[in-house]
Amino acid sequence: MEPLVSAEWLAANIDDPDLRVLESTVDLKVTPQGYVAQEISQRWAEGHIPNSAYVDLANDLSDPDSDLRFTMPSGEHFARAMEAVGVGEGTRVVLYDRRMTMWATRVFWMLRAFGFDQCAVLDGGWKSWNQEQRPVSTDPAPARPAGTFTPRPRPELIAGIDQVEAALNDDGIAIVNCLSSQNHDGSDSTYGRRGHLPGASNVYALSLLDAETQRYRPIEELTAMFDYLPAKGPVITYCGGGIAATSDAFVLRELLGREQVSVYDGSLSEWLLDDDRPMTVDG
Repeated sequence: MEPLVSAEWLAANIDDPDLRVLESTVDLKVTPQGYVAQEISQRWAEGHIPNSAYVDLANDLSDPDSDLRFTMPSGEHFARAMEAVGVGEGTRVVLYDRRMTMWATRVFWMLRAFGFDQCAVLDGGWKSWNQEQRPVSTDPAPARPAGTFTPRPRPELIAGIDQVEAALNDDGIAIVNCLSSQNHDGSDSTYGRRGHLPGASNVYALSLLDAETQRYRPIEELTAMFDYLPAKGPVITYCGGGIAATSDAFVLRELLGREQVSVYDGSLSEWLLDDDRPMTVDG
Protein backbone atom coordinates (compact mmCIF):
# COMPACT_ATOMS: atom_id res chain seq x y z
CA MET A 1 0.00 0.00 0.00
CA GLU A 2 1.39 3.41 -0.92
CA PRO A 3 1.93 5.60 2.16
CA LEU A 4 0.11 8.58 0.63
CA VAL A 5 -3.19 8.19 -1.20
CA SER A 6 -5.42 10.69 -2.99
CA ALA A 7 -9.09 11.43 -2.43
CA GLU A 8 -9.71 9.87 -5.83
CA TRP A 9 -8.05 6.63 -4.70
CA LEU A 10 -9.99 6.59 -1.46
CA ALA A 11 -13.31 7.20 -3.22
CA ALA A 12 -12.61 4.28 -5.55
CA ASN A 13 -11.80 1.96 -2.64
CA ILE A 14 -14.15 3.27 0.05
CA ASP A 15 -16.41 0.20 -0.02
CA ASP A 16 -13.64 -2.41 0.14
CA PRO A 17 -14.48 -4.69 3.08
CA ASP A 18 -10.86 -4.84 4.25
CA LEU A 19 -10.40 -1.05 4.31
CA ARG A 20 -10.63 0.91 7.56
CA VAL A 21 -10.87 4.70 7.24
CA LEU A 22 -10.01 6.48 10.48
CA GLU A 23 -10.20 10.16 11.40
CA SER A 24 -7.82 11.22 14.18
CA THR A 25 -8.25 15.01 14.48
CA VAL A 26 -7.58 16.63 17.85
CA ASP A 27 -8.33 20.25 18.77
CA LEU A 28 -5.70 22.02 20.82
CA LYS A 29 -7.09 24.84 22.96
CA VAL A 30 -4.72 27.44 24.40
CA THR A 31 -5.30 28.04 28.11
CA PRO A 32 -3.29 29.87 30.81
CA GLN A 33 -1.98 26.42 31.78
CA GLY A 34 -0.87 25.66 28.22
CA TYR A 35 -2.42 23.53 25.49
CA VAL A 36 -5.44 21.36 26.30
CA ALA A 37 -6.24 18.51 23.90
CA GLN A 38 -9.87 17.89 22.99
CA GLU A 39 -11.29 15.09 20.89
CA ILE A 40 -13.80 16.05 18.16
CA SER A 41 -16.14 13.04 18.00
CA GLN A 42 -19.20 15.31 17.91
CA ARG A 43 -17.88 17.22 14.90
CA TRP A 44 -17.08 13.89 13.24
CA ALA A 45 -20.69 12.78 13.85
CA GLU A 46 -21.95 15.91 12.09
CA GLY A 47 -20.11 15.08 8.88
CA HIS A 48 -17.30 12.71 7.89
CA ILE A 49 -15.93 10.57 5.10
CA PRO A 50 -18.31 7.67 4.47
CA ASN A 51 -17.45 4.35 6.11
CA SER A 52 -15.03 6.06 8.48
CA ALA A 53 -14.68 5.87 12.25
CA TYR A 54 -13.23 8.35 14.71
CA VAL A 55 -10.27 7.40 16.90
CA ASP A 56 -9.49 9.43 20.01
CA LEU A 57 -5.76 10.07 19.82
CA ALA A 58 -5.69 12.26 22.92
CA ASN A 59 -7.08 9.51 25.15
CA ASP A 60 -7.58 6.05 23.66
CA LEU A 61 -4.34 6.02 21.68
CA SER A 62 -2.06 7.58 24.29
CA ASP A 63 -0.43 6.21 27.43
CA PRO A 64 -3.00 6.68 30.23
CA ASP A 65 -0.25 6.58 32.87
CA SER A 66 1.90 9.35 31.38
CA ASP A 67 1.86 12.92 32.65
CA LEU A 68 2.56 14.08 29.08
CA ARG A 69 0.04 14.41 26.27
CA PHE A 70 0.09 11.90 23.42
CA THR A 71 2.80 9.63 24.83
CA MET A 72 3.18 6.33 22.96
CA PRO A 73 1.15 3.65 24.78
CA SER A 74 2.15 0.05 25.32
CA GLY A 75 1.71 -2.33 22.43
CA GLU A 76 -1.12 -4.06 24.25
CA HIS A 77 -2.98 -0.79 24.88
CA PHE A 78 -2.58 0.29 21.25
CA ALA A 79 -3.64 -3.13 19.98
CA ARG A 80 -6.89 -3.01 21.98
CA ALA A 81 -7.74 0.42 20.56
CA MET A 82 -7.04 -0.72 17.01
CA GLU A 83 -8.97 -3.95 17.38
CA ALA A 84 -11.97 -1.99 18.64
CA VAL A 85 -12.24 -0.24 15.26
CA GLY A 86 -11.62 -3.42 13.29
CA VAL A 87 -7.94 -2.94 12.52
CA GLY A 88 -5.80 -6.07 12.45
CA GLU A 89 -4.42 -8.80 10.25
CA GLY A 90 -5.83 -8.68 6.73
CA THR A 91 -7.00 -5.07 6.89
CA ARG A 92 -5.74 -1.83 5.39
CA VAL A 93 -5.99 1.60 7.02
CA VAL A 94 -6.33 5.12 5.59
CA LEU A 95 -5.92 7.98 8.06
CA TYR A 96 -7.16 11.53 7.70
CA ASP A 97 -7.65 14.66 9.76
CA ARG A 98 -8.97 18.21 9.49
CA ARG A 99 -5.87 20.06 10.63
CA MET A 100 -2.83 19.98 8.38
CA THR A 101 -2.33 16.18 8.29
CA MET A 102 -0.11 15.95 11.40
CA TRP A 103 -2.77 14.11 13.43
CA ALA A 104 -3.08 11.54 10.67
CA THR A 105 0.68 11.11 10.40
CA ARG A 106 0.88 10.66 14.17
CA VAL A 107 -1.38 7.60 14.06
CA PHE A 108 0.35 6.42 10.87
CA TRP A 109 3.72 6.61 12.65
CA MET A 110 2.30 4.72 15.64
CA LEU A 111 1.01 1.97 13.36
CA ARG A 112 4.41 1.72 11.71
CA ALA A 113 6.13 1.73 15.12
CA PHE A 114 4.00 -1.26 16.14
CA GLY A 115 4.80 -3.13 12.94
CA PHE A 116 1.63 -2.52 10.93
CA ASP A 117 2.51 -1.58 7.35
CA GLN A 118 -0.79 -1.68 5.47
CA CYS A 119 -1.58 1.95 6.22
CA ALA A 120 -1.65 5.26 4.39
CA VAL A 121 -2.38 8.95 4.89
CA LEU A 122 -5.03 10.75 2.84
CA ASP A 123 -3.23 13.56 1.04
CA GLY A 124 -4.96 16.80 1.96
CA GLY A 125 -7.23 15.04 4.43
CA TRP A 126 -10.74 16.34 5.02
CA LYS A 127 -9.99 19.48 3.00
CA SER A 128 -9.08 17.61 -0.17
CA TRP A 129 -12.13 15.38 0.22
CA ASN A 130 -14.39 18.44 0.40
CA GLN A 131 -12.61 20.41 -2.31
CA GLU A 132 -13.31 17.56 -4.70
CA GLN A 133 -16.96 17.55 -3.56
CA ARG A 134 -16.83 13.96 -2.42
CA PRO A 135 -19.82 12.59 -0.46
CA VAL A 136 -20.11 13.36 3.25
CA SER A 137 -21.87 11.06 5.71
CA THR A 138 -23.54 11.47 9.09
CA ASP A 139 -23.97 7.73 9.58
CA PRO A 140 -22.50 6.04 12.66
CA ALA A 141 -19.21 4.23 12.24
CA PRO A 142 -19.78 0.98 10.36
CA ALA A 143 -19.89 -2.20 12.39
CA ARG A 144 -16.60 -4.01 11.90
CA PRO A 145 -15.55 -7.42 13.16
CA ALA A 146 -12.96 -7.04 15.89
CA GLY A 147 -9.50 -7.21 14.39
CA THR A 148 -6.53 -9.20 15.64
CA PHE A 149 -3.74 -6.68 16.01
CA THR A 150 -0.38 -8.17 16.92
CA PRO A 151 2.17 -5.53 18.00
CA ARG A 152 5.60 -5.98 16.45
CA PRO A 153 7.49 -3.02 17.92
CA ARG A 154 10.05 -1.10 15.93
CA PRO A 155 11.81 0.86 18.68
CA GLU A 156 14.08 2.52 16.13
CA LEU A 157 11.16 4.72 15.01
CA ILE A 158 10.73 6.35 18.44
CA ALA A 159 13.50 8.32 20.15
CA GLY A 160 13.63 8.62 23.92
CA ILE A 161 15.22 11.40 25.91
CA ASP A 162 18.47 9.47 26.42
CA GLN A 163 18.92 9.12 22.67
CA VAL A 164 18.25 12.82 22.15
CA GLU A 165 20.74 13.83 24.85
CA ALA A 166 23.36 11.58 23.25
CA ALA A 167 22.61 13.06 19.82
CA LEU A 168 23.52 16.55 21.05
CA ASN A 169 27.12 15.39 21.19
CA ASP A 170 27.10 13.37 17.99
CA ASP A 171 27.67 15.27 14.74
CA GLY A 172 26.50 12.19 12.83
CA ILE A 173 22.93 12.58 14.06
CA ALA A 174 20.73 15.37 12.70
CA ILE A 175 17.99 16.89 14.86
CA VAL A 176 15.11 18.68 13.12
CA ASN A 177 12.74 21.06 14.93
CA CYS A 178 9.34 20.82 13.21
CA LEU A 179 7.82 23.87 14.89
CA SER A 180 7.66 27.38 13.44
CA SER A 181 10.69 29.53 12.71
CA GLN A 182 9.55 31.86 15.51
CA ASN A 183 9.63 28.98 17.94
CA HIS A 184 13.01 27.92 16.61
CA ASP A 185 14.73 31.30 16.89
CA GLY A 186 13.23 32.02 20.30
CA SER A 187 10.87 34.86 19.44
CA ASP A 188 7.86 32.61 20.25
CA SER A 189 7.65 31.54 23.89
CA THR A 190 4.60 29.27 23.60
CA TYR A 191 6.38 26.40 25.31
CA GLY A 192 7.87 28.49 28.11
CA ARG A 193 11.61 28.47 27.63
CA ARG A 194 12.61 29.94 24.30
CA GLY A 195 14.64 28.49 21.48
CA HIS A 196 15.53 25.05 20.17
CA LEU A 197 17.62 22.04 21.04
CA PRO A 198 21.31 22.82 20.48
CA GLY A 199 22.39 22.03 16.94
CA ALA A 200 18.87 21.47 15.67
CA SER A 201 17.82 22.70 12.24
CA ASN A 202 14.29 23.81 11.40
CA VAL A 203 11.76 22.58 8.81
CA TYR A 204 8.30 23.71 9.88
CA ALA A 205 5.78 20.89 9.50
CA LEU A 206 3.16 23.18 7.99
CA SER A 207 5.59 24.34 5.31
CA LEU A 208 5.55 20.81 3.89
CA LEU A 209 1.97 21.36 2.76
CA ASP A 210 0.37 23.54 0.13
CA ALA A 211 -1.54 26.18 2.07
CA GLU A 212 -4.59 26.05 -0.21
CA THR A 213 -5.07 22.31 -0.61
CA GLN A 214 -3.23 21.03 2.49
CA ARG A 215 -1.69 18.38 0.26
CA TYR A 216 1.99 17.65 0.50
CA ARG A 217 4.16 19.67 -1.82
CA PRO A 218 5.66 17.96 -4.90
CA ILE A 219 8.51 15.56 -4.18
CA GLU A 220 11.11 17.83 -5.77
CA GLU A 221 10.11 20.66 -3.42
CA LEU A 222 10.16 18.39 -0.38
CA THR A 223 13.56 17.08 -1.41
CA ALA A 224 14.91 20.63 -1.64
CA MET A 225 13.61 21.47 1.83
CA PHE A 226 15.74 18.73 3.36
CA ASP A 227 18.72 18.79 0.99
CA TYR A 228 20.92 20.41 3.66
CA LEU A 229 20.90 17.17 5.67
CA PRO A 230 23.78 14.74 5.22
CA ALA A 231 22.98 12.11 2.62
CA LYS A 232 23.08 9.37 5.24
CA GLY A 233 22.84 9.03 8.98
CA PRO A 234 20.10 9.15 11.61
CA VAL A 235 17.58 11.97 11.84
CA ILE A 236 15.51 12.75 14.95
CA THR A 237 12.48 15.01 14.56
CA TYR A 238 10.82 16.85 17.42
CA CYS A 239 8.13 19.45 18.09
CA GLY A 240 6.00 20.36 21.10
CA GLY A 241 4.41 17.02 21.86
CA GLY A 242 5.43 14.53 19.18
CA ILE A 243 2.66 15.35 16.70
CA ALA A 244 3.98 17.80 14.08
CA ALA A 245 7.28 15.91 14.23
CA THR A 246 5.58 12.92 12.62
CA SER A 247 4.76 14.93 9.49
CA ASP A 248 8.44 15.70 8.88
CA ALA A 249 9.31 12.10 9.72
CA PHE A 250 6.63 10.84 7.33
CA VAL A 251 8.05 12.93 4.50
CA LEU A 252 11.64 11.92 5.22
CA ARG A 253 11.04 8.19 5.58
CA GLU A 254 7.96 7.42 3.51
CA LEU A 255 8.16 9.93 0.66
CA LEU A 256 11.90 10.62 0.37
CA GLY A 257 13.13 7.15 1.32
CA ARG A 258 15.32 8.11 4.28
CA GLU A 259 16.01 4.95 6.28
CA GLN A 260 17.02 6.12 9.76
CA VAL A 261 14.31 8.47 11.01
CA SER A 262 12.86 8.60 14.52
CA VAL A 263 10.41 10.86 16.33
CA TYR A 264 11.27 12.23 19.77
CA ASP A 265 8.05 11.20 21.45
CA GLY A 266 8.26 13.50 24.47
CA SER A 267 9.55 16.47 22.45
CA LEU A 268 9.55 19.86 24.23
CA SER A 269 6.80 18.76 26.61
CA GLU A 270 9.35 16.44 28.19
CA TRP A 271 12.59 18.27 27.42
CA LEU A 272 11.55 21.46 29.17
CA LEU A 273 10.57 19.74 32.42
CA ASP A 274 14.22 20.05 33.48
CA ASP A 275 15.65 23.57 33.46
CA ASP A 276 19.14 22.13 33.16
CA ARG A 277 18.48 20.71 29.73
CA PRO A 278 20.04 23.11 27.22
CA MET A 279 18.18 25.33 24.75
CA THR A 280 19.65 27.67 22.12
CA VAL A 281 18.23 31.05 21.16
CA ASP A 282 19.28 32.54 17.82
CA GLY A 283 20.44 36.13 17.57
